[in-house]
Amino acid sequence: MKKLNDFLTGLLMTIVGGVFLVASLILMLMKIEAPVDPAWVSVVICGIPLLYLAIWRIIYNKGMSKISSALLISIAMIAAVAIGDVFAAGEVAFIMAIGAILEEKTAERSKKGLKKLISLAPQQGRRIDNGKEQMINVNEIKVGYILRVLPGEIIPVDGTIISGNTSVDQAIMTGESLPVDKEAGDNVFCGTINRFGAIDIEATNVGEDSSLQKLIQMVQDAENKQAPIQRIADKWATWLVPVALLIAIVTYIVTQDIVRSVTILVVFCPCALVLATPTAIMAAIGQATKHGIIIKSGEALENMGKVDTITFDKTGTLTFGKLKVSDILCFKSDMKENNLLSLVASAETRSEHPLGKAIVTYAREKNITLMDAEEFRMEAGKGIYANVCGKNIFCGSEKYLKENGIEIVQQVSDTLNKLRNEGKASVLAAIDGLCVGIIGLSDVLRTTANEMVAELNGMGTQTMLLTGDNRRTADYFAKQVGITSVRAELLPEEKVQNIVQLQQASKFVCMIGDGVNDAPALKTASVGIAMGAMGSDIAVDAADIALMSDDISKIPYLKRLSNATVRTIKFSISLSLFINFVAILMSFMGWLTPTTGALVHNGGSIFVVLIAALLYDRKFD
Repeated sequence: MKKLNDFLTGLLMTIVGGVFLVASLILMLMKIEAPVDPAWVSVVICGIPLLYLAIWRIIYNKGMSKISSALLISIAMIAAVAIGDVFAAGEVAFIMAIGAILEEKTAERSKKGLKKLISLAPQQGRRIDNGKEQMINVNEIKVGYILRVLPGEIIPVDGTIISGNTSVDQAIMTGESLPVDKEAGDNVFCGTINRFGAIDIEATNVGEDSSLQKLIQMVQDAENKQAPIQRIADKWATWLVPVALLIAIVTYIVTQDIVRSVTILVVFCPCALVLATPTAIMAAIGQATKHGIIIKSGEALENMGKVDTITFDKTGTLTFGKLKVSDILCFKSDMKENNLLSLVASAETRSEHPLGKAIVTYAREKNITLMDAEEFRMEAGKGIYANVCGKNIFCGSEKYLKENGIEIVQQVSDTLNKLRNEGKASVLAAIDGLCVGIIGLSDVLRTTANEMVAELNGMGTQTMLLTGDNRRTADYFAKQVGITSVRAELLPEEKVQNIVQLQQASKFVCMIGDGVNDAPALKTASVGIAMGAMGSDIAVDAADIALMSDDISKIPYLKRLSNATVRTIKFSISLSLFINFVAILMSFMGWLTPTTGALVHNGGSIFVVLIAALLYDRKFD
């Protein structure tokens, strides 16, 4: 039976049902009697799935959910057939079939994100046992095992470094593009990438207790919490069905005319409700697509209209997520900025560290002459040494320079703290034993971020920053865009916790992010929006909405579009109910038959659909 039902509910068969319904109408208008009314084909094709759905819900649903729009329309269809008005039966069944197809198209959701996240989980680890290396399955790793992680490898479990220095790419956990320098005693997390030096770690959290597996589980849990979209007509069915039956019975008692009662059942069918909502949503989704916004479901669009709090990730969302040289500061009077940049960039040409690469890229963009670097060596997590044109150059952290006997005067320390307070990374440069300058690097704020936040605040929408970055950097960028509420140094689960707390405070929360680490928060929020062009595939798949152009200035437009869609849906519902009320009065008076009632009812549905469709070309900028 289910296979037959699935076959009949397809678009092709619904079109066939519509063709035969039109043929029946033409014959009726031309007053031609056919041996068999073509509308019977519509009744069979479009009516059987309705009956199947109504019976299935009566059997398996609980409580008042047994009563559905499908039940009301099935009753009306059967009643119309019983009195010989096959066209009316076919019409209401066909309209419902069209509505079901429209709503199914608006409710499609992508489920690929979780699979991609799972694919990031490491499969093996390198155990050190009695001085020997052995590759073992990650499931065999136990707490206390000593593991060696080579440069470029994924860290297989959570652990503590017991020897070695490195820089670890923690983007999967924090979303931050800059690797974090690590040394003995520091913690590392499963799924993060060891960029440079070899390290030995002691396993602390393994299996399902590891950070990556917890991240996967959070996405899975949030996915399971997503309830299916309830058809708008079914929201009304719990009272529409008994009211319709009651009015039909009263009409028969008063008039002793079964035709009038059947007509009331026909015009009472919520076809306009079924069509208005998905049509409005599809029109709005179509308009959003023209603006580079992909809305995955009607539920997301409706929910966006209810949002009163928007939380932002920082890196890759409010910023571009790319480091760029922002400051070149010299501490020697005879040292020019270009000279300092040339020497430092020349020394960094063989470096694989993101800070070094950013400096080299910037120098080349400025057409700075670069020289050959000799005697190059790098200490992972600290800095580099190179000989350039006979000059001994050290570039790196304050600690690295001190370890090499280079004095850090107060002026340098003060400048370094100032750059840190501005959310900038710093590379200190020493030439021949003297600290001569600092090169500051900063993420670049999106040019429209400030205006976008101001516009949201003007709309009465609360804004908040949720980031894995450090407090000073978070505060600096938040101040730049006008966000006053800041939560920094957050792991993925802590972002989720903050969103849940807001929801518990009766806030309707939207989360905007771009990284893998944002996926659980995107799923947990009432609406998740991902930066589509530059954002990770997992973030895009986890979100309800994707900004394919990475144009964050579209957020206020999206909010206005969603608000208008919700208003249009509410107006369409009110209008359809009014049309039904008028049609019921006319049916009671005997001015409508099931056939004419179906036509009036159909005309009202078309009118409501046209109103909803106007959303496609409406201006919201």
